Amino acid sequence: MIEHCGISRDAGGLRSGLEELAALAGRFHAEVRVPGTAEGPNPELEKALRVADFFGLAQLMLRDALAREESCGAHFREEHQSAEGEARRDDANFAHIAAWEHRGDGAEPLRHAEPLRFTTLQPSTRSYR
Repeated sequence: MIEHCGISRDAGGLRSGLEELAALAGRFHAEVRVPGTAEGPNPELEKALRVADFFGLAQLMLRDALAREESCGAHFREEHQSAEGEARRDDANFAHIAAWEHRGDGAEPLRHAEPLRFTTLQPSTRSYR
């Protein structure tokens, strides 16, 4: 995640991150060994399930970063910058809140977007120079 979905990222790296994550998650699920028994609480099982949840969270973060075709705030897409190296937002296409719907095992998640309405202040270009 640090390598492919950090502060500075690009589409190719995000796609690579998704591929590497799928391979790592597949390996984890195939090779995980959980000591203990089914009798009573099993903290090792809880840890393994938490790791499995982290794979899902990482996949969601990578997908969402790939879907956002702009540089926004601290999330800098290298292919979306000005000639001077400043972040280039795309308010026309990304002034919304997005949420992903899990649709079951194997199905691609569905991205929903709800437009933002600016009534008091309008978005403007910021310069960090």
